[in-house]
Order: sequence, then C-alpha cells, then structure tokens
Amino acid sequence: MELGIGIGWRPEIADAVEALPGIDWVEAVAENLCADHLPASLVRLRERGVTVVPHGVSLGLGGADRPDPGRLAGLAARATLLGTPLVTEHIAFVRAGGSRTASPVLEAGHLLPVPRTWAALDVLCENVRVAQDSLPVPLALENIAALISWPDEELTEGQFLAELVERTGVRLLVDVANLHTNHVNRGEDPATALDELPVEAIAYVHVAGGVEKDGVWHDTHAHPVTAPVLGVLAELRSRIAPPGVLLERDDDFPPAAGLARELDAIRATLEADADRDGVRKPVRRTPRTASPAHGPGDPEALRDGVAVAQTSLLSALVAGTPAPEGFDHRRLGVQSRALAAKRADVVAKVAPELPQILGHGYRDAFLAYARSRPMSAGYRRDALDFAEQLLIAGRPSDEAARRRLTRWWQDRTAPRPPRRTTRLGLSGGSGPGRARRLVRCIARHRSVLIAELSGRFGNAARCRARRPAPGHDLPDSPWSGRPVPYSQGGDGA
Repeated sequence: MELGIGIGWRPEIADAVEALPGIDWVEAVAENLCADHLPASLVRLRERGVTVVPHGVSLGLGGADRPDPGRLAGLAARATLLGTPLVTEHIAFVRAGGSRTASPVLEAGHLLPVPRTWAALDVLCENVRVAQDSLPVPLALENIAALISWPDEELTEGQFLAELVERTGVRLLVDVANLHTNHVNRGEDPATALDELPVEAIAYVHVAGGVEKDGVWHDTHAHPVTAPVLGVLAELRSRIAPPGVLLERDDDFPPAAGLARELDAIRATLEADADRDGVRKPVRRTPRTASPAHGPGDPEALRDGVAVAQTSLLSALVAGTPAPEGFDHRRLGVQSRALAAKRADVVAKVAPELPQILGHGYRDAFLAYARSRPMSAGYRRDALDFAEQLLIAGRPSDEAARRRLTRWWQDRTAPRPPRRTTRLGLSGGSGPGRARRLVRCIARHRSVLIAELSGRFGNAARCRARRPAPGHDLPDSPWSGRPVPYSQGGDGA
C-alpha cells in the first residue's frame, strides 16, 4: 500500500491543505470527526482521490483495561465513512484508575509511555487483538515521545515494537520526531531502534517539529521540523523506502508557503538518500528474548499489576501524590507542569469565553485549579468544573466578570436556557446571600450536568451541532463545534 507524501489535516489549515501541490493523502484526528458526515474540506479532498486516514488518540491501548467498545465502534464507523485503507493509534496509556485499583478514574489528556516490560507487553498485545477484531481495516500503531522513563524496563524500544509485531501482526507508524525526542530525553539511539524494529512492518512515517528547553526536547508539533529529525528520517530511508511520509502540525500554524517548504525538505531528504548508490544499510536484528511463562489466571493479575503502576504514575503527575519509586523526580515535575499547561491551553480553545472573561488572570487561576483537580471526564467537563470552582469561591472578584461567568456556566449546565429571572437572581446582590444562592444553583444543576455531558455536550451532540447546513461548513461556535485535541502533539503524539 503506497501512500506517498501527506500532511495532517486540521480545520485551521483546511484551505491551505487543499491548495498545497503534491499532497497524496492526509491524516485526520479521528476523535475530531463525526461518525456520520465529514467536513466539506475532507469531502472535497476525497472527491479528488486524496486518501484520508483516521488517526485515533483516545483508545489507550497500552492501558490496563481492555479497549472501550464504544470508542472502538466510533473509530470503526469513521474508518467506514472515510473508506480508508487503514486506521492508526498509539502505543500509550491515556487514563488510569477505576475498579482495578478501587480509585477514581484519572484522565491524562495526553499520551503517556507504556513500561517496556513483558507484563505490559502481554497486556498491550491482548488489547491490540481486541482492537483488530473490532475494526474493518488494518491497524497501525505509533511509537510515542516521552519526557520520562519507567524504572526497570526489560526491553528496548525496538525490541518492544518487534515483539508487538511478531505477536499481533499489527503494522507500525514510525514517528521519527519521537525517536529523536527519546534520544534527547532518554538517551536512546534512533539508529539502534531502527535496527531492532521490523522496518518491513512500517505502514507510514510521521515527521514533526519540536523545541529543546533546558536540555529537554518538547515534541510540540508547533515548531518547524529540525535538521536532527530529518536526519532520523534519512536513517530510516537508508533501510527502507517508507510507503508514506506525513508532516504533522497541530498548533501555531505557518502560512501555506511555510508548510510547503517543510514538505519540500521531507521530499529532498527521501530523494537524497534514494540516490546514494542505491545501497541500503543491512538491518541488524537483535535475537528475540524469550518471554517469561505465565501460569493459569495470570492475565488478569498482569492487568492488575499494570493498573497499579500506571495509576501511581498518573496520580503523581496530575493529583500531586508521591512519586513512585525509581522515577526521576525532576522529569516528573517537568511532565506534570506540561500536562497542566496543556489542560489550560486546550480548555482555552474549547471554551474561549473563559480567558475572555478572566483576562490575564485566566492561566494562573486555571493552573491553581489543575494542581488540586485532576481531569476525570474530558476537556469540556474540565472547563465547566473550573468555572464552578471559581464561582463557589466567589471569584472573579470583579462583579461584572462574575456575572458573565455565572451566565456562561449556567447556560452550559442547565437542561434548557435559564429564564431571565433566574439569571437576574443569580447575578444580583453580593455577599453571603448571593454566594448561598449560587451554591444552591450549582447543587441543583450538578446532576443534570453529568447527564448532559454524555448527551447534549457528548460527541454525538457535538456532531449534530457541527453538521453543516447547505453551503456551509462547521459553525463558529467553539463550545458546540470546535474539535478537541485530546492528546495530539505537545510531547506525545
């Protein structure tokens, strides 16, 4: 299956992507597409014969639990709608907690690394098989970037990927930017990883930009592709001609000319290596290491062990619990701050009225909230919970801003738009009496909020809101229509 040269389709650059010359295919974040209709831009691209590949970010196949059937069904529906030759996801966990650990479910909102152990590999392989059985087309999995390393790992990245392919037959999406990230952050040699992994299993390749700060490489997807990343692409090209190569960009988008220059640099890298005497480097494979045998009943025990380890790590990152033994505390701090900053950025995109209402105080207020309030149900719920906590605390101090925030919160939690008298009653007055009225209002609406988040604010309802009228594309309303970047970019994807 030859894909050619592609680019990540994002709504912000949809027009530019359509106009770029030489684009053979695009990749779209699956969770940002509706299951029963497509944005007009993707419809036009498909009519031109451009392949569209859905790229999932929320399955959490590396997590302790088996994949959620609803998420799998959603990914399958998008694959069918697009007529795609394959779908892709990540080797990562994105949530932890729940019944296996008798603790609240925590959402990372981000792609976190799976420990490269035999136990974690066994769990991952079963999850991959479940996903493969649920999808109508082949699945390819991406190696992720990481700021942190698990202690006592038993396999290198290349060995881990090779075992995964051997056991499941899954294809690989090799992200050369992530290999570079792990070189800087974890001291892992990209060439060694390429030697060890089965390059013949590569479905396609990701190329993306990042930036180094204080000795840590941040895989931002918001900066230009650097020479070292193109160097890793050249290393890969010296071993095999990849079926497809795709440029990823998720934020701080340059003009179309800037995207074209990056695509030209990718093409030049591939062509330069192809012209070098036509000689490929021999692939050096490390002999497979035998997996420890597991006795009867071990599969669930393995899952429980992985659950405890992942919950301990995620809790340290988002809830401030003590760091698990063996981790680099400084790096955990870097990762924790990065997750909180990403939450603040995404909530500002999902609910842009919040930074407008709070002004320059938005970011500090959100980061203070995030330190004590782990995310448990996605970014839209996070935005509502943040506003709720501010209002309960009598903030913001400016009365006009507090009235605006009250109306914003109530409009999105009530089963129907609040009556004018209700809004006036909440916004009027000051002091303890008004605070008590507000707390009572929040208590009344909280149960409604939980139900509404899975309905009115759930993906199906967002897609209904985003269904374009004749002659129109997506609406401008960010709350109902703006795609939510779950984990893509920012040190992970």
